[in-house]
Amino acid sequence: MDEPQIDPKIRKLRADLTRFLRQEAEAQGFDLCRITLPDAIPEAPARLESFLEDGRHGTMAWMEETKERRSDPRVLWSDVSSIVMFGMNYGPDEDPRLLQAQPEKAAISVYARNRDYHDVIKGRLKEVATRFAARAGEDVKVFVDTAPVMEKPLAAAAGLGWQGKHTNLVSREYGSWLFLGSLFTTADLEIDEAERDHCGSCRACLDACPTNAFPAPYQIDARRCISYLTIEHKGPIDRALRPAFGNRIYGCDDCLAACPWNKFAASAREMKLVAREDLKAPDIAYFLTLDDPTFRTYFSGSPVKRIGRDRFVRNVLIAAGNSGSVELAPACQALLSDASADVRGMAAWALSRLLRGDDFMRLRAEHMPGEMDETVRQEWMTGS
Repeated sequence: MDEPQIDPKIRKLRADLTRFLRQEAEAQGFDLCRITLPDAIPEAPARLESFLEDGRHGTMAWMEETKERRSDPRVLWSDVSSIVMFGMNYGPDEDPRLLQAQPEKAAISVYARNRDYHDVIKGRLKEVATRFAARAGEDVKVFVDTAPVMEKPLAAAAGLGWQGKHTNLVSREYGSWLFLGSLFTTADLEIDEAERDHCGSCRACLDACPTNAFPAPYQIDARRCISYLTIEHKGPIDRALRPAFGNRIYGCDDCLAACPWNKFAASAREMKLVAREDLKAPDIAYFLTLDDPTFRTYFSGSPVKRIGRDRFVRNVLIAAGNSGSVELAPACQALLSDASADVRGMAAWALSRLLRGDDFMRLRAEHMPGEMDETVRQEWMTGS
């Protein structure tokens, strides 16, 4: 865009800084680097307010608490002049939905099959930020899902892609498999054009959702989303939704994997984001045996670790109950005496799915004492 009013020296400085920034981003392994303005998402406050008013954030109270800063980057940092959005591809080498055909295996979301991406990307962003700040003499702040930043709308405004009907970012080059990070700076940089929506009439992502978590295109209800329920949600999970989980124990990739734009995506080239072999198709049976120390060791450096052993085993028990494998019943039965009420309750539910009616009724009679946590009691009583 012609800007005849801009001093040529200022324009050249802006161009030089922008070029330097993109070169540093590429050197640090980022696949995309685009720039937008802090006022580029004027529609965000109303959309966020509607989402919160409808209660679709579930128990994520922090979204309500930080909505003012989340809605406008200038509230988060009043001095910001440019926002740089970075994308790093984490594409899998095969469709993660194929694992649903192996119900005795546990399905972990693609993004969580190796190192925690927050650590990987933030380290790289800090390298870029340090070099850029030294070159530009300007202030910078970096964020990787660590502050109330609406990364997806900002990434769309910067031209990394567009928010698809599943509300996630879609890239023409990388499909749905992009990790995002942002750099806020006081520097004046060249601004990129926003990407237009290329979803058209396609609704593959909406139809792929196992729990019908999309009330409408471009809208999501976290309370029905497997990713939210297995990661963020504490306590028991709605019984009506559990059968739809299949073997998904941490997150869900179905809406992402269904996107036709993935045909252009390549596998991740950052080795720290390439799936560990032992997390591609792990056995449900092994995960049922994890105590807290073993869980922490096994998932050291992984984002899975942050949900804690009890919530993780709760999820694994749902997968066990859905597996149809009676061989898992003894491991589930051993968890009836677990210290966690959530685990005990879900063990009862899993056994109600794995054992025939009379066998379950006998087990219930043996293991259901007069005094019991109400949550666990309800699981026993609603079992088949």
